[in-house]
Amino acid sequence: MAKRSAIEKNARRSKLAKRTAGKRARLKTRVRNRCSVTGRPRGYYRKFRLSRIALRELASSGRIPGMVKSSW
Repeated sequence: MAKRSAIEKNARRSKLAKRTAGKRARLKTRVRNRCSVTGRPRGYYRKFRLSRIALRELASSGRIPGMVKSSW
């Protein structure tokens, strides 16, 4: 048989889990920002909804209005 303190700790944990179930569910189902062209999750620019790689390719080919390659 388990110690009484272990049983009480388990009961506290289950009560806490029930109390914070809503918040835990929201935190677990976060949406990951992904590139609309490649689906890449990292190096994401929110303004363009593209990854850095796709942004550079489209900008170099002139498909993004107003964006030009810088040179100095």
